[in-house]
Amino acid sequence: MARDVPGGQVSRSRLARLIADGQVAVNGQVVVDQKSKVAAGDAVAVTLPDAVESHILPEDIPLDIVFEDDHLIVVNKPAGMVVHPAPGTPSGTLVNALLAHCGDTLSGVGGLKRPGVVHRIDKDTTGLLVMAKTDAAHQHLAAQFEAHTARRQYLAVCFGIPSAADPRLGGIRGVSFERGDVLKITTQLARHKTDRQRQAVCFQGGKHAVTRAKLVQPLAGAGAAVLECRLETGRTHQIRVHMSHVGHALIGDDTYAKRRQLKGAAGPIAKAFARQALHAQTLGFTHPASGEDLAFEAPVPADMAALIADLAAV
Repeated sequence: MARDVPGGQVSRSRLARLIADGQVAVNGQVVVDQKSKVAAGDAVAVTLPDAVESHILPEDIPLDIVFEDDHLIVVNKPAGMVVHPAPGTPSGTLVNALLAHCGDTLSGVGGLKRPGVVHRIDKDTTGLLVMAKTDAAHQHLAAQFEAHTARRQYLAVCFGIPSAADPRLGGIRGVSFERGDVLKITTQLARHKTDRQRQAVCFQGGKHAVTRAKLVQPLAGAGAAVLECRLETGRTHQIRVHMSHVGHALIGDDTYAKRRQLKGAAGPIAKAFARQALHAQTLGFTHPASGEDLAFEAPVPADMAALIADLAAV
């Protein structure tokens, strides 16, 4: 029934809540069963209550805004900022900052006045994110991410230099190489059995995950490499877990590369890098209102640029 709502502006989860609240009627009869079906010619009436104020408080936090209009906003997130408040991080998040920046221009995504979180990146990953201002934009953008038509490209610095000529890589389950020596990693991902804060590769159960990585710059003297990583799916920690799975974990990743070290002069340089070396560099999608193809690029942050330069000089 969600797809039949005018404009497609109500998610399935929100429609379920509206049905439970008696806000949906078919042919004048209030719907009581969420599994009810509609037929051609049925008159469906959905009452959308005014959006209520979110419990999340606005905070005047500076934002690096790449693009903004009445439908969406694209920001370049710094390292150390969480996207959405959670029990351990109730404030200081990107959503807190957006609530202050957008003021009364926000629509009621999901019944609350707050930006629509379409996708996320980790706290210590930098780079581009798109947030929806309206229900319609949120639904349209979410559909693009679900269909894998949104384009996301990351820059990463890893231990070792991945190569199609490496027989070790060829023997790892889920690994293949595509034209142009593009490393393709295809697995399932699920929560780690003993550490709920981590993700783990599996091949039964879990969620389908595909990452592609291409060598951009070998840092041969340091025993490291700069990679261009493209997401086909967008699972939690996906690039970090996948690169660790193939033996090329990201520099600075204390969760998935705790015991990895570089040798010689490169060792102290890598050890001093205080976060995972991962940057959401490019983002592309179709504008939910105009249909225009949009593409954005965020410059490499200063700390990663310095890391790459220092390792290249070894």
